[in-house]
Amino acid sequence: MNHKKPTIIEHLAFLSVKHGVYLSELFHALVIAREQGTAACENLTVEYRGSIGKEAIFLITKDSKVVVQFRIVKELLLTKDIHIESWMNTDKIHKQIFKQNCGPRLSTMVQDLRHGMKKVTVEAEVLETPKPSLVQTRYGNSAMVTNAWIADETGKIKLCLWNEQASYITTGDIIQIKNASVSAFRGERQLRLGKTGTVSVIQSRGTRTMQDFEDIDKNTIYA
Repeated sequence: MNHKKPTIIEHLAFLSVKHGVYLSELFHALVIAREQGTAACENLTVEYRGSIGKEAIFLITKDSKVVVQFRIVKELLLTKDIHIESWMNTDKIHKQIFKQNCGPRLSTMVQDLRHGMKKVTVEAEVLETPKPSLVQTRYGNSAMVTNAWIADETGKIKLCLWNEQASYITTGDIIQIKNASVSAFRGERQLRLGKTGTVSVIQSRGTRTMQDFEDIDKNTIYA
């Protein structure tokens, strides 16, 4: 039986899930390390070890312990328009995400949300609800969409709402989101409800603004 050999892209996606880092950040760390010698990606350290032909060699460590050393084609590091989300869409990555997310789950803190997570529950306050905009979907239909900002004590994230969902919540509400997935759009994390996700208002209360959460968020990089 022939088994397809995993590509370097699949290895990077697997590493991002296993070590709880954003794939876009990990890829960016490789680019920076190639230019500057080393780069940090949350709890991982990426070191450029030189080149052999058209390939660059990198060493990744965690707490001074070796995680992996691998080669990657230099041309890939120079590519500007990369659809990183598609890298996560493999059976191996889905199984790893399921393995790490299985079991009883309470509400997930915003700072712990990672691209690729599914069926997450989040409780947060609505910081901002921009006016919905009319967009054309990939199926040729028109829809109203807004990206609301929500936050808990650990950070903030965008919540993508469509049609009647867009007018259901207001700034200052405390909401609970169930069965949502975490994706990335233009390098920024988003919570999406999809077909099975729900959002409900737990409590309506006084309004706070984005400025109240700047100190929480200023040292956090989202992807």
